[in-house]
Amino acid sequence: MARAAVVERKTKETSISVSWELDGSGKYAITTGIPFFDHMLDLFAKHGLFNLKLSAKGDIDVDNHHTVEDIGIAMGKALRDALGTMEGIRRYGAATVPMDEALCMVAIDISGRSAFIFKGKLQGRTGGFDVDVVREFLQAFAGEAKIALHINLFYGSNLHHKVEAVFKAFARALKSAVEKDERIRGVLSTKGVL
Repeated sequence: MARAAVVERKTKETSISVSWELDGSGKYAITTGIPFFDHMLDLFAKHGLFNLKLSAKGDIDVDNHHTVEDIGIAMGKALRDALGTMEGIRRYGAATVPMDEALCMVAIDISGRSAFIFKGKLQGRTGGFDVDVVREFLQAFAGEAKIALHINLFYGSNLHHKVEAVFKAFARALKSAVEKDERIRGVLSTKGVL
């Protein structure tokens, strides 16, 4: 059975459509109206080997905040829907990724409980994009997906590279956490439920 989900989210500020296949090959078609963020989501799909279609229209004439945060909410819901009962998944995933001079580590627990921890400096603008909203995206994603998401951005001097390291590490850690392991019966928890 394909692990996939389609989510539509409409508010007075945004209209978002997400189609996500977890067991993909890294195909993507992403249009948010925010070129730098499109680039980061392209990287996320490619490095996570996710097939991801995402379109968003939002009040980006005001700023990028609502659109980026609502994409996080829609993607978090899509992940949760695609995982279904979460039976047989590895649950935990971690990745440390260098992007030239930048280095980031991401650890994930698909626990059914939300937690978001971000350590490191990520401030400023690159490509006209206010990178402060990256945290809003990640926090919204973790909250809606009900995962524990820990990000340590150790260092980096180029802002583009720092954000790219975050998205690539996030993708690789999530890919690992959602992978199936035939040895796991039910969910990977002594409680019997996530």
